[in-house]
Amino acid sequence: MAVIERVTLFKIPNNDDRQRVLEQFKVLVKSATKDGKPYISNAAVGASFDDPRTHGYNLSVKMTFQSLDDMRYYDNDCEAHKALKAVAVPVKEDLLTTYFESVV
Repeated sequence: MAVIERVTLFKIPNNDDRQRVLEQFKVLVKSATKDGKPYISNAAVGASFDDPRTHGYNLSVKMTFQSLDDMRYYDNDCEAHKALKAVAVPVKEDLLTTYFESVV
């Protein structure tokens, strides 16, 4: 099975809130474990460049998981992700997530 690539885009209007969410992602990447081991294969997180094509989404996240089960663990059981959501959910205006197996 191919790895799972997940892309999430946030609209966070307030710059200070956006910075807090970015800092929380740094914590998440260092602390996310499953069965005591890191399970996120790769993570890239940053403020989006100002461009009309972003449609107002201003924080971008790309994560790689080795399996759909790992991604589901991230969504439902990961304590580091729960801590991130506690910071991000109250300040987000909108959120878009998609995931896929790459064909290349």
